[in-house]
Amino acid sequence: MKTKAAVLIGAGKPFEITELDLDGPKEGEVLIKYAAAGLCHSDLHLTDGDLPPRYPMVGGHEGSGVIEDVGPGVTKVKPGDHVVCSFIPNCGTCRYCSTGRQSLCDMGATILEGMLPDGTFRFHSGGEDFGGMCMLGTFSERSTISQHSVVKVDDWLPLDKAVLVGCGVPTGWGSAVYTGGVHPGDTVVIYGIGGIGINSVQGAIHAGAKYVVVVDPVAFKRDTALSFGASHAFADAAAAQEKITELTWGQGADVAIVTVGTVEEEVVSASIAAIGKGGTVVLTGLASPEKFTVHWPGIDLTLNEKTIKGSLFGSANPQYDIVRLLRLYDAGQLKLDELVTTTYTLEQVNEGYQDLRDGKNIRGVILHDN
Repeated sequence: MKTKAAVLIGAGKPFEITELDLDGPKEGEVLIKYAAAGLCHSDLHLTDGDLPPRYPMVGGHEGSGVIEDVGPGVTKVKPGDHVVCSFIPNCGTCRYCSTGRQSLCDMGATILEGMLPDGTFRFHSGGEDFGGMCMLGTFSERSTISQHSVVKVDDWLPLDKAVLVGCGVPTGWGSAVYTGGVHPGDTVVIYGIGGIGINSVQGAIHAGAKYVVVVDPVAFKRDTALSFGASHAFADAAAAQEKITELTWGQGADVAIVTVGTVEEEVVSASIAAIGKGGTVVLTGLASPEKFTVHWPGIDLTLNEKTIKGSLFGSANPQYDIVRLLRLYDAGQLKLDELVTTTYTLEQVNEGYQDLRDGKNIRGVILHDN
């Protein structure tokens, strides 16, 4: 079949809208008709070359939609099911899945290659194979993906909002609740209030934090964080540090979460300095693998028992937490509608990413017109 998609053909180039050939589902695969796709910052790492994938690549790794067909051996879903895609596939049987760490599933090792688990591709054009970002390619009308990349959700939930729990919401929320282990009464500081950082605010509040201090140079994002329940907002780390010292009587923050779009050494150093004894820094944002962004005297970590932890998908388990977060939303205990600043058509994908670069959006969402 044919499908319209937004593709990247190389670093430093915009998305191109083109028509591709799409193979149907094979063993363990499903055909999905996408309803919505999130404009997550991680795709910018592909365009900027920070995380070079195998080109050409169909963009998009946040997706929601309806299953149209299934291949042999599919047991998780059936045609007609509403699903949210997980940008980290979860097989359920590898060492990490079987010990409750689905965010580290071994199947996620090739998500930047864009191939399916059998090592082949489903998008093609002119005799060339096209990958799908995170094995999904949600910037396409349809895609053939692994059953291990989908989570069945309640069919009364709006797919244009549910799409956000495929990456940004659990990554931010879980960075506070799971990786950071925020406890009632804690002081939390969050650096960067985009699609992930704003959900770290939600997670910290859900976990009972006393103070949630946010740092972002964009006034619109600081105001949004305050409307989501953050207690204090600052344009720079130095001003935030001064307030944290005051709020904690000199003890320092309990948890610092780094969710800036591109991580630099300065923000990591500021986060380590902001936490007190026994505090934890959660490093969620990405940077080029060639950059060394963590530099700090080891004696501080030793004598003050500080911890630095990486967080992928918020250390969440997609099969459980995607459904859990949507039911919190359904109960009015998690904000999703308020996250979406602007919606776009597929043809406006580059406009949407420019708005993200310009700090105009908390979250942008592509609504497929099918």
